[in-house]
Amino acid sequence: MANTFGHLFRVTTWGESHGGAVGVVVDGCPPRLKLTEADIQPDLDRRRPGQSRIVSPRKEIDKVQILSGTFKGRTLGTPICMLVKNEDTRPEAYTEMETKFRPSHADYTYQAKFGIRNWQGGGRTSARETVGRVAAGAIAKKILRHEHGVEILSYVQQVQRIVADIDPNKVTAKEIESTLVRCPDKAAAQRMIRLIEKVRKAGDTVGGVIVGAARGVPPGWGEPVFDRLEADLAKAMLSLPASKGFDIGSGFDAILLTGTQHNDPYRAQAGKVYTTTNRSGGIQGGISNGQTIYFRVAFKPVATVMQEQDTVDVKYRNTTIKARGRHDPCVLPRAVPMVEAMTALVLVDHALRHKAQCG
Repeated sequence: MANTFGHLFRVTTWGESHGGAVGVVVDGCPPRLKLTEADIQPDLDRRRPGQSRIVSPRKEIDKVQILSGTFKGRTLGTPICMLVKNEDTRPEAYTEMETKFRPSHADYTYQAKFGIRNWQGGGRTSARETVGRVAAGAIAKKILRHEHGVEILSYVQQVQRIVADIDPNKVTAKEIESTLVRCPDKAAAQRMIRLIEKVRKAGDTVGGVIVGAARGVPPGWGEPVFDRLEADLAKAMLSLPASKGFDIGSGFDAILLTGTQHNDPYRAQAGKVYTTTNRSGGIQGGISNGQTIYFRVAFKPVATVMQEQDTVDVKYRNTTIKARGRHDPCVLPRAVPMVEAMTALVLVDHALRHKAQCG
């Protein structure tokens, strides 16, 4: 199983949803970076369940422990191991899943591939796995912010048919965090919250779109041909649980324009090159061009619904199943820090690769 992500800045996540703990090993972090648990915890708090009425009510403190790789509050350049204990596990809620496959989950596919699976909460396929990603991403975000002046943000743009109009060049973290759904458009956010509450009461779920943005990325990051910056971002985002689609800049809307309408004209000022529009999403030829990088990630409705559905059991007999347990009616609010983390992991890796090759 490919549990490791990155080339020079490498992260390996470990642990299952209802095991003793989850965590991550970060290898390749530069030495002498100031780092304590206090740098990691805020992003884990944004990711954890139980933080509001529109997410999973599972009660996890998600307190991170740094077990290795630091000394006197600074990184050593050696592997950093971080651990978060699982405290509110209720495996008894999943006993039916031991013999039945949940529709649109990874239950059947894991069984088909490995011949064994952890059916308690989905095991390794649970969004609980992203604790390690977010912890590692917090380190990456700090490196990018302090060493390169790069700011990474993401926000909910759309829930089902409710769409907010937000400028990725101007939105602030404070605006994003001002609503439960992490949509900075407060009017749209209230409609989104009402919709999520409505589908939750009906025992159903809903999906939507998150926008990721990276501001201040210098020109030159990216490794053509196969490790184009947007290709690595796409892989990163599509590795997240429940993600179903990715586009960058104008994305699929580009097909509605002609080349002259779509091109981003270059200009120069004070010895720096910039573009007057940014339909490329800050990346051209797989390399950053110095403009804001922005992209969209589509997330499906959470597969676990509190309604009876058709399925099969482990002996391939037709049957039905009705989910139990604690689940998100919409993954989007908690996926925002996940998108930020994966963006940071891609960018910090490419920052190190660029320095190694080009100085």
